[in-house]
Amino acid sequence: MIVAVDVGGTFTDFVAVDEEGRLLAYKILSTPRKPEQAVIDGLSRLPKVEEVLHASTIGTNALLGQIGLELPKVALFTTRGFRDVIEIGRQNRPRLYDLYFDKPRSIVPRELRFEVDERTLADGTVLKEVDPGEVERYAKEAVESGVVSVAVSFLHSYINPSNEARAGEVLRRFFRYVSLSSEVAPEPREYERTSTAVVNAALMPLVGRYLEELGRYVESRGGRLYVMSSSGGLVTVEEAARRPVHLIESGPAGGVVAAAEFAKILGLPRVISFDMGGTTAKAGTVVNSEPSITTEYEVGGEAHHGRLVKGSGYPVRFPFIDLAEVSAGGGTIIWRDEGGALRVGPVSAGAEPGPVCYGRGGVEPTITDANVVLGRVAQLLGGEMKLDADAAYKSFRRLGDPVEVAWSAVQLANLEMARAVRLVTVERGLDPSEFALFAFGGAGPQHAAELAEELGVKTVVIPPGPGVFTALGMLFADSKFEARASYPRDLEEAYRRLEESLSPVGPTYYVRLADVRYQGQGWELVVPVGRPASLEEVRRAFEEKHLATYGFRLDKPIEVVTVRVFAVVARRRPRLREPEATGEPRPTYRRVYFGEWVETPVYKREELPRGFKTEGPAVIEERHSATVVPPRWRVEVGPLGSLVLRL
Repeated sequence: MIVAVDVGGTFTDFVAVDEEGRLLAYKILSTPRKPEQAVIDGLSRLPKVEEVLHASTIGTNALLGQIGLELPKVALFTTRGFRDVIEIGRQNRPRLYDLYFDKPRSIVPRELRFEVDERTLADGTVLKEVDPGEVERYAKEAVESGVVSVAVSFLHSYINPSNEARAGEVLRRFFRYVSLSSEVAPEPREYERTSTAVVNAALMPLVGRYLEELGRYVESRGGRLYVMSSSGGLVTVEEAARRPVHLIESGPAGGVVAAAEFAKILGLPRVISFDMGGTTAKAGTVVNSEPSITTEYEVGGEAHHGRLVKGSGYPVRFPFIDLAEVSAGGGTIIWRDEGGALRVGPVSAGAEPGPVCYGRGGVEPTITDANVVLGRVAQLLGGEMKLDADAAYKSFRRLGDPVEVAWSAVQLANLEMARAVRLVTVERGLDPSEFALFAFGGAGPQHAAELAEELGVKTVVIPPGPGVFTALGMLFADSKFEARASYPRDLEEAYRRLEESLSPVGPTYYVRLADVRYQGQGWELVVPVGRPASLEEVRRAFEEKHLATYGFRLDKPIEVVTVRVFAVVARRRPRLREPEATGEPRPTYRRVYFGEWVETPVYKREELPRGFKTEGPAVIEERHSATVVPPRWRVEVGPLGSLVLRL
């Protein structure tokens, strides 16, 4: 039995599959103060465990200051004269005209930043070697200050890491956790590289202890633990503990990987991954079965209209699946501003007290309450959780006519979520109308068709088990390991060396990428690279992407800043079963609002056989979600029980 576990803020999701392709999915409450406990409790329900595939937000939550996940004391060893780079950062301001804006508190206080008298030049020449005695002296001072983890970031170590390596040898005699920038982020830009090394150092003790305890439990059950990385691949516990920046966007990556796999099964070359949960909605893109990748992220920062605001968090240079996120989930609160305009978010009701219809003390109406008022949702957890429609209706009265307000709020939420989708399509030079929309999360299927209409998308897919689809996606993930190098003199030789360094993992195949820019530009675009690597082909790929992204090309030479390789180890895919239902399902009926009240058939998803077709309006209910099929849309049960909606 293979088990995928996705730890969320409220629930921890489990999806297990056996050799016959039988799926078992369930949720239990998360334990934020001790995240591994919920995982252990959930796994204890299973008789046997062969592999556990795990996604967690522990890294992000720790950097956001979650109680019970306090960061350890960290020291930074850096080149003399550069101790304040980590605090000065860039000139980016998340709120341009806010005179009282405070930058995020530095993870390393100034008194724990140690300047080492060493220097490597931009061409890799070592001008001054590290003095081990000096490093040892500072290390003892750090130990006396209670430091448990250290980061090392020397100038130009991405070209020649020898000074960092010597310092690391000394520091590892004093500290268990040592993060070298040349091992974590061997790329130019000393601020971003230093920030990545520091974030990694801060997470190493926390993530290391977490994975050690979890790994011991899984091994005691006769299984092996793998961790979902932000780039959409699985890595070993050892790799995740050494570079815990792997885990920062671990959870959301699983949903995009699942969308990519199901798109391949359905023969869809381009899909938009749309994940709407209780607090936020996330969007990503998959082209030819490959999720879009970005190489920089800010963890612990602010989000504005789906874009992570630069300068509000801690930069991390590491491969991430390219996602945009907006505050539009089932628990997002609906309100009016001082001018009387209806607003949706950014505040969420969370799990406690939650939406008004849950009957747990909530008084502010939410998107879930709006869907209840409009008749789209009537129950949760297969009927185990009854929803209080009267209470939801009353909560809207102070905002105006309950039905009109609920209908307007749903449309506003759809507009906000469309903004996130456009960030990962239109702003990347992609036309969303050429894509199919994969919708999941507990709330995603309720909004998917209307969101698709807003974007000009004609096909929507609701996969099986949308409420636990992120966990399901991990069952289809391959193992993926990354290496990179900067400013290669010989392109093919650089790739060959990187592939040799990754060969011990036994890859099935390699994926080559390059960060490229025009000479003089400040930032790069990531393009695929063929075999053998040709600078002319790289230029063509870069200029095509530059034209699609920015609308123009330049008559200037290009510069390959960083080359990177993913070693992909293909894993056995689970064999999922087709729907077992047969015959003609018999719906019940209830009134649902689509701009007007319509008597609408309501189906149970588990009763729909393969090939079943009907036209909207319709509602299809299941244990963890409900799919809304508006008028003019058609729905068919496709491969593996996917609901395929077409306009």
